[in-house]
Amino acid sequence: MDSKVTVAILNWNGLRHLQTFLPSVVACSSGAHILVLDNASDDESIAWIRQNYAGVEVQIFPENYGFTGGYNRGLKFVKTPYAVLLNSDVEVSEGWIEPLLQRMESDEKVAACQPKVLSFKDRDHFEYAGAAGGFIDFLGYPFCRGRFFDFCEKDEGQYQQAMQVFWATGACMMVRVSDFFDAGGLETRFFAHMEEIDLCWRFHHRGKSVWAEPASVVYHLGGGTLQASSPRKTFLNFRNGLSLLYINQVEGDIYWKLPLRLILDGVAGCRFLLQGDFGNCLAIIRAHFSFYAGIRYWYARRRENRKNKTGGIVPGIVYPGSVVYQYFVLKIREFRLLKFW
Repeated sequence: MDSKVTVAILNWNGLRHLQTFLPSVVACSSGAHILVLDNASDDESIAWIRQNYAGVEVQIFPENYGFTGGYNRGLKFVKTPYAVLLNSDVEVSEGWIEPLLQRMESDEKVAACQPKVLSFKDRDHFEYAGAAGGFIDFLGYPFCRGRFFDFCEKDEGQYQQAMQVFWATGACMMVRVSDFFDAGGLETRFFAHMEEIDLCWRFHHRGKSVWAEPASVVYHLGGGTLQASSPRKTFLNFRNGLSLLYINQVEGDIYWKLPLRLILDGVAGCRFLLQGDFGNCLAIIRAHFSFYAGIRYWYARRRENRKNKTGGIVPGIVYPGSVVYQYFVLKIREFRLLKFW
């Protein structure tokens, strides 16, 4: 494993997370190079790293480039063929890198893979960000093996099989560095949220595959930057969700799928309004106006994606129905109850 993997951790004023989680990364990542990419922090996090972990490389950026810009810049410093994009609030376990690396090296078409992601606080349950591998439905709504919307299943070994998935979580995703840059890296206008889904969609466009490898296990705290109830997070999720669908969906389908998606987003806004959550309701409205305002940019990205399309989506990683309907109407909460064909 020596010199094959760089563990790249993006940091922004994350002293508390680094103190809690970096020790496990250093202890359990023997043979891997560890790189902290700092988005212009003004706390003591970098001083703490240099004082306590001299073997950890640090690259400091002049400003906060967000998740997307930080990794696009940071992976240019990586000299190994593989890199793990690892959130600063993730505890890793002994031997976590080896199964991911073995999966990547098993087939040169594998562009990315993720471990099983469990909750740091509730360690026998899957964690929101990735669980046991990511999927989307026919309207581009993301969900996971082990997580539907805000419901996370208990891990009882039901998703131990390694399998191809639609997307791997940005909380802990190993990528082939050459594929990362060939696909254009992370979409900088997303800033944060759903950027890994967009990247994986472009991997599929290029004939690559994405895997979940549950033999590797990590524990994610979650909510380290934006809380689940944050209107800022709601804005990014809805704006980026619309953009994700528009720039990647095939030509004929987009003309009916996008209007249907807009209607469902409106229903979500009304739901927030009825709950008295005016901040998140307004965030959805702002997300739509932001999407419309950037339509020329998104159209250019859509054309670029179509030009570079050489592959397609393999069967079984896109749910042909609506997970919104399954969750809110039929009250289905478990991935294994869905029928993909």
